[in-house]
Amino acid sequence: MSRSQFIGMLDAYARTDRTVQLWLRDDDAIEPTEALSRLLGLSEGWDAPLTIAAIPAHATAALAGLLRQLPLISVAVHGWDHLNHAPTSEKKQELGLHRGEAVVLSRLAEGLERIRALFGDRAVPLLVPPWNRIAPALVGHLTSLGYEALSVFGPERKEAPLRLVNTHVDIIDWKGTRGGRAMDILYAEAAARLEASETLKTSLGILTHHLVHDEAAWDFLDDFFDLTANHPACRWVAVRELMNIP
Repeated sequence: MSRSQFIGMLDAYARTDRTVQLWLRDDDAIEPTEALSRLLGLSEGWDAPLTIAAIPAHATAALAGLLRQLPLISVAVHGWDHLNHAPTSEKKQELGLHRGEAVVLSRLAEGLERIRALFGDRAVPLLVPPWNRIAPALVGHLTSLGYEALSVFGPERKEAPLRLVNTHVDIIDWKGTRGGRAMDILYAEAAARLEASETLKTSLGILTHHLVHDEAAWDFLDDFFDLTANHPACRWVAVRELMNIP
């Protein structure tokens, strides 16, 4: 039912000349793997741009060599080393204030510099906080470090001090199987995102983590690409377009 709901929303968009700007963000890449190759193959096969959120401290030259050859790929900055600095009483967070503001901002500046050095013109000045969490006090400093946008999870807040390019559907069941979530639930969330929007262009960000994908996760991606590839309301876009970068 939820899949047909989503198709119904897409059809409604098409009838009113509205567009769904689809984008895919995959987190935690540090090196080439079989799972990453499978994801890159989907991106190439469906001609769908893909944003890789790479961990600067651990990203390898081999990953850079692979991704720099692929025109559909953008590489964002996934924190610095993806280590938790919050106490056990709090949710995991690398980009909190637990180490002090100056330390965290220094690491974020270093992260952007390293991603640019490794990935060249594939790099984008987009910060993807590990665990989708960042202390609000840090956000206002990001532009001074060279970042042009921030990507977390959930609806974009209008009062943010810089552009937000968020994801809205996370395909992984983190609190349960730690594999792919049920397809009906994912389509229901996608449909809800479209239903809540009142703009002519609505972004819909899909969040993946290739290192933990099971067949349920891959099955959803196969189905989602197949459903959206030729629908008149859908456009797969590079994150640069959502960031307004030429």
